[in-house]
Amino acid sequence: MKRRDFLKWTALSSAGLALPCGLAALGRMAHAARGPDLVVARGTSTPQTVRAALDALGGMKRFVAAGDVVVLKPNIGWDRAPQYAATTNPDVVGALAKLCYEAGAKKVRIFDNPVNDARRCYRQSGIADAAAAAGAEMVYMDGRKYRDVRLDGKALKSWPLYGEIFEADKVINVPVAKTHGLSGLTLGMKNWMGIMGGARFRVHQRLDESLVDLVRVIRPALTVLDAVRILTANGPTGGDLSDVKRLDTVVAGTDQVAVDSFGATLFGMKGSEIGSVRLAANAGLGVMDLSKLQIKRIGV
Repeated sequence: MKRRDFLKWTALSSAGLALPCGLAALGRMAHAARGPDLVVARGTSTPQTVRAALDALGGMKRFVAAGDVVVLKPNIGWDRAPQYAATTNPDVVGALAKLCYEAGAKKVRIFDNPVNDARRCYRQSGIADAAAAAGAEMVYMDGRKYRDVRLDGKALKSWPLYGEIFEADKVINVPVAKTHGLSGLTLGMKNWMGIMGGARFRVHQRLDESLVDLVRVIRPALTVLDAVRILTANGPTGGDLSDVKRLDTVVAGTDQVAVDSFGATLFGMKGSEIGSVRLAANAGLGVMDLSKLQIKRIGV
């Protein structure tokens, strides 16, 4: 590109004006060179699918550096076995822990604040065994480690949040895709309720706004949405196996709003139909409009 064309392209882009055809093509090429915004990987081997998704994003070393302490935050809220899709698939969690260590992580820690007994949830979900196999540490959250965090949000002015989320070098959000009686769906942003202390039930009074308040201060390096099995009814706990649909899919990206917006499509919905996604996008916290994203789909 000649210098005068480059300057013209820069000026037009900054002004938000339409680009001439040739320059618009160059803009698309530049965007493509950055790699995909989202990766949607599908395959029958969950560990291979997770690895393929991360490779398509540039590899785990893009997100985790040598010596990092990494927190994986799955959904382990219920005393349910993996086949019921009420908790994050243990193979997804185990694969991510292994990839973190391959990238040079010093330590990988995994935790959630379950509704049911934590020890039963960790064991029944299969995540305790997956963590042990990968060499990761399962953390039973210590009530003394919550700290009041100033949020200055529309619904939450401050709230006790688990300190280790903020002490880690990197945080990876690992939600499961499922329905929820109050929020419609529970995906990535809803998963942050698992680091909240205090009377969490109060948050449900203004749930969508509260989730957006959390997202303003919790910005994970990566979000990996588990859609190996999705819970299509009776969420968040599920009823029986007829509520579960197997998709063998993993969605990964750095924009948690975009991941949630795509996650809604797995249920035949649009991101704009999910209050937290719509509000977060309107607040400039991520992209809801999937047409503005480069989405790479791969089969494994």
